Amino acid sequence: MATQQRIITPAPEGAAAPSASLSWSRAVWKRLRRNRLAMFGLFIIVTFVVLAVLAPWIAPYDPTQSSFAKRLAGPSKEHWLGNDELGRDLFSRLLYGARISLRIGLISIGIGMAVGVPLGLVSGYYGRWVDLIVQRFIDVMLAFPGILLAIVLVSAFGVGLENVMLAVGIVSIPTYARIVRGSVLALKEAEFVQAARAAGARDLSIIVRHILPNCVAPVIVQSSLQVGSSILWAAGLGFLGLGAQPPTPEWGTILSRGRQYIMTAPHITTFTGLAIMLVVLGFNLLGDGLRDALDPRLKD
Repeated sequence: MATQQRIITPAPEGAAAPSASLSWSRAVWKRLRRNRLAMFGLFIIVTFVVLAVLAPWIAPYDPTQSSFAKRLAGPSKEHWLGNDELGRDLFSRLLYGARISLRIGLISIGIGMAVGVPLGLVSGYYGRWVDLIVQRFIDVMLAFPGILLAIVLVSAFGVGLENVMLAVGIVSIPTYARIVRGSVLALKEAEFVQAARAAGARDLSIIVRHILPNCVAPVIVQSSLQVGSSILWAAGLGFLGLGAQPPTPEWGTILSRGRQYIMTAPHITTFTGLAIMLVVLGFNLLGDGLRDALDPRLKD
C-alpha cells in the first residue's frame, strides 16, 4: 500500500512527480492491454466515437429527410438498415443519434462528478455533523430508484435534451459521493496525510494534494461504468417521451417510435436496440478492465 501512495501522490519535488505519474500510467495501460475483454470494450467505444464524430461525412442521407414512398422499408442496398416510419434512413439517424447519446453520457457524468466528488471529500474528511448532513441528503436520493428519480426530475425541469443530461447527472451524484467518501475515510488517517498535517498543511491543501489523487482510480472506474448506465437511462427517458423530441435522432426516441411497428418493421427497434446494447456493453467491459488494471494489489 505504501508503494501505491508514493506513486500516485504528488511528490514534494516538482521534477519527480511527472515521472512517477507516467510510470503509473504505463503500468495501468500494460495491465489493461492484457485484458482481452477490456480491449474489446475499448474497441467498441472507439468505433462508436469515430462514427459519431464523422457522422456528417459518413451518413449517406440527411437524418431528418423524409420519403413516404420508402416508409417502413426494410434493409436494402440503398438503405443498409432500412427506413423508419417516415421513410428516413435509419443508418443515418443512428449515426447522428450516437453523437447525442454519447454526449448525454459524458456530460451527465461530468455533472455527477462535479457535485459528488466534492461532497464525498468534505463528508469523509471532516466527518461528524458535516458527514451526517451530507449522508442524510444522499440517503434521501438513494431512496428512489435511479430511473424513477430521473423521471421525476425531468418532469419537474421540463422535457428536453438538456434537462435529461441534468437529471441523469443528478441521479449519479450519490454514487460518486459514496465512493469518494469511503476512499477518504481509509486515507485520512494514513501516515502521509498525518505527516502533511504535522507539517502545517491546511485542510484544503491536504484534500487536494494528498487525498484526492488517491481517489482518482475508483472514480475513473465508476465513470466508465456510469457512462453506459447514463446512456441507458437517457434512452429510457427518450423511450417514455421525456427526452429529445422528434425529429432529433436520439436512440431512445427512435426506439420509442419504432415500437409501434415492431411487427411490421422490426428492423427499427432491432438495430437501434443493438446500438444501445453495444455501447453499454463496451463501457461495462472497459470499466471491469480498468477496475482490475487500477488495483494496486496486482503486479506486472
